[in-house]
Order: sequence, then C-alpha cells, then structure tokens
Amino acid sequence: MEDIDAIAVLQDPVRRRLYEYVAAQGREVGRNEAAEAAGVARTLAAHHLDKLAEAGLLETGSRRLTGRSGPGAGRPAKVYTRARAERSVSLPARDYRTAAELLAEAAEQAGLDAGLCAAARRRGEALRGSAAPCGSLDEAMEMLAARGYEPCLEGAECDRGAEGAEGVEVAAGATAPVVRMRNCPFHAVAERFPPLVCGMNLALLEGLLGAGGPVRARMDARPGECCVVVEASKNNTY
Repeated sequence: MEDIDAIAVLQDPVRRRLYEYVAAQGREVGRNEAAEAAGVARTLAAHHLDKLAEAGLLETGSRRLTGRSGPGAGRPAKVYTRARAERSVSLPARDYRTAAELLAEAAEQAGLDAGLCAAARRRGEALRGSAAPCGSLDEAMEMLAARGYEPCLEGAECDRGAEGAEGVEVAAGATAPVVRMRNCPFHAVAERFPPLVCGMNLALLEGLLGAGGPVRARMDARPGECCVVVEASKNNTY
C-alpha cells in the first residue's frame, strides 16, 4: 500500500482515535481496551483496528490477556501495537532523508562530530529562545512531546502511556526520575550513523533544555527508543 493510501485510512475519526490510543501505549493493546478508550463497541473497534493493520499502521499478535496460563486461562486474544515502519507524504515529491544521510556520511567521514554537536546545541538554544533553562520534569516532557519525542516517565507511566509527570516527588535516597522517549525524530538516519546522530541529538536537547537547570539530558540508548533520556535532580518535586 502506498504511503498516501495508508495515511488516508486515518481520515475516519474513530479509526484515528484508535490508532492514537494504541500508539500512545507503547505496548500491546487488546480490542476491549481499545474500544473502551475510543468509546465505541468492541465489534466496531475490531473492524477499524484490523483496517489499520491492513494498512500497515498497526502490527498484530496474540496473547492471553488474563495473565494466567494453562487450562482455564482462556484463548489468546488478538492484540495490536504501532507498526515500526515510517509513513510520509510529500506533495510534490521531496527526498530529505537521502540528503540527510549523505550529509551525515560526509560529516562522519570528515570527523565533523564536534562541529555538528556544537551546531546542534546552538540550534537547541535558538529554539528555546530567551526562556530560562527548563525548570521541571513536567516542562521538559511538554517540550519534548511538542517535538515528537513521545516522552514518558520511566516505570508505570511508560507502561500505560505516560499521561505526564505532574506531582512526581523523589524521596530521599531514591533514584532520580528518568524520562524515556518512545520515538526518535531522527530514527532513519540514526540507524545508519548512530554515534554521529545520537551525539547530535544529545547536544540539541542540551541546548533546548538549557544548562544549569534542574533537568538534564544524557545518553542511555535502548532498543526501540530514543538514545537520549532526560532526568531530574533528586531534590526537586515535579
């Protein structure tokens, strides 16, 4: 299916709500849960979820949702997760990805990592403008969400879709809260040139968040996530 056809599938408002809910969870979602979240009947949700899977926007699997195994545990249910494949439409046709890959290749071969990171940090500072350094984890998550990183607080919030970090309090001696990001806006290029692009990404976020504040970015790569995490000082409440 062409990208434009796949994206057109989201024109239906119910289908779009279902897709956005599944995408936000970062885990497998069953039909009952998706139907309840979208406020529609299970049969209608199943129909739209399968249409999204046919379009390549969702991936499907099966597992028992009861948490039990063995006799009496029930049959495995169909579950859905967001597809990893990227979809994009440009009218007229543009190919910025190839340009980005060529520039990354040239920068890597020329050893321009430091220069690229300096430029990325300046760009982050320019995006922040005259605002003070990011002052809270909540503020950082809002900023990251606006740039497509899909942030979530490590732990329960990441598991259920990260509704925010409001009111997070770090007890004395506890590990500082960590914001992980389900999406890397530079994923395609980062896959080919990870050290270069991940370093650029870190520098960009350092500039965006600002130096000297209670929130900082650091590298902590995990499969399927952005290579950078954001953490807060143990002595702050958000």
